[in-house]
Amino acid sequence: MSKIAFLFPGQGSQSVGMGAELVESNSENKSFYEKADRRLGFDLSKLMLEGPIEQLTYTYHAQPALLTTSTMISEYLKKSGIQPDFTVGHSLGEYSALVSSGVLSFEDGVQIVHERGLFMNEAVPAGEGAMAAILGLDAPLLKEVTDLVTNEGDAVQLANLNCPGQIVISGTKAGVEKACVKAKEAGAKRAIPLEVSGPFHSELMRPAASKLQEALAKLDMKDTAIPVISNVTAQPVMKSEDMKPLLVSQLYSPVQFEMCTRTLLDEGVTHFVECGPGKVLSGLVKKIDRSANVYPVYDLHTIENVIEASKEWS
Repeated sequence: MSKIAFLFPGQGSQSVGMGAELVESNSENKSFYEKADRRLGFDLSKLMLEGPIEQLTYTYHAQPALLTTSTMISEYLKKSGIQPDFTVGHSLGEYSALVSSGVLSFEDGVQIVHERGLFMNEAVPAGEGAMAAILGLDAPLLKEVTDLVTNEGDAVQLANLNCPGQIVISGTKAGVEKACVKAKEAGAKRAIPLEVSGPFHSELMRPAASKLQEALAKLDMKDTAIPVISNVTAQPVMKSEDMKPLLVSQLYSPVQFEMCTRTLLDEGVTHFVECGPGKVLSGLVKKIDRSANVYPVYDLHTIENVIEASKEWS
């Protein structure tokens, strides 16, 4: 018996022109971009389709842009007969998962991630925070490194536990730089600074979390029959009252993507369909379990591929 999980990417996957082919091919697809513009009160779709990339990358633009493209794709797949048994998103992608599972309306989703982006942008002035990917060092060893640097006065912590041998750290600029040096001394193969606009999933995001909590309190969220795997606990969540505090914690807690994927495998998921630009999550799932069936879906060709492949799923 096939079980399907929809995966939703986070920031860093955005690109100018994402979803353009799908928007041009179908008026129903285009309506998602139009609804986002109306709800936000500015031309997000123009930024998505024409750029410039510098403005699209601002967190308060990238977040609603990615949610819009991901939702357009997941809804197209559902109408084509591919229904998820579970959803999971990476960081921002968790909100796309909530929309796909019916917890949030699309319009509310676009609005709340735009606000989330504004809160995150206000929490730490540009240039004061940083993130870096550490390759080839296990989590316990890396945590020893980040704890040591933090105790010396420069905050840094584990932010994304993506797959074996790939962990992202986040914190102050000085903390991340020092941790990169010490991680390599401890045996890491590489330490790669990331092009991000803030120290996401670190304690530095706590000021944003209190504002997000207030915004979420006003949102109408529904219970769901399609479980969302929480970034924070890596466990299925179905009740909206459980979801809101987890979304607040998610801002300053590590994204447990490897554990989320293992939860889905334990639940019997056989097919992983990534809805959104790029194929980052598909690559991570493959590194966690080489035998996993993954389908990154981001344009007409990849949509047709997965629809054709799904005819063999039973």
